[in-house]
Amino acid sequence: MSATITPTLSQALGSGLAGAIALNVLHETVRQFVPDAPRADLLGERSIVKGFEAAGEQPPQGKKLYGLAMLGDVASNALYYSLVGVSKEQPVVAGAALGALAGIGAVTLPGPIGLGEAPTKRTTATAVMTVGWYLFGGLVAGAVFKRLKS
Repeated sequence: MSATITPTLSQALGSGLAGAIALNVLHETVRQFVPDAPRADLLGERSIVKGFEAAGEQPPQGKKLYGLAMLGDVASNALYYSLVGVSKEQPVVAGAALGALAGIGAVTLPGPIGLGEAPTKRTTATAVMTVGWYLFGGLVAGAVFKRLKS
């Protein structure tokens, strides 16, 4: 009789972090070479600027703004992708669903919330890459979680 290991919060968070890092490495690498690549970095920067301005503060600029955007993106995606731990039996399927939903949200929500549509929806190729890359991050999170729990 084999013992099963109960997934822990740290396994879920670690898996989410792996998915978030994979997503960000893909975003940041491809955008250097592909003109139609999504620009999640710009969405992050715009949201930070909006937050600072709403608080009546001067937003950071340049490398500091970019660094905060990357930190916020990795942290928020890591927490989101850690939800793969909810599906103990099918974490890869859960990761795929989470990734697809995140990608669809990244294409459809920035415009209505005032961050602009161009970073993730300026062309059909941009939108497809956006959904695909978030799907990739979710699959990585699911696969890592599956491996950690076995």
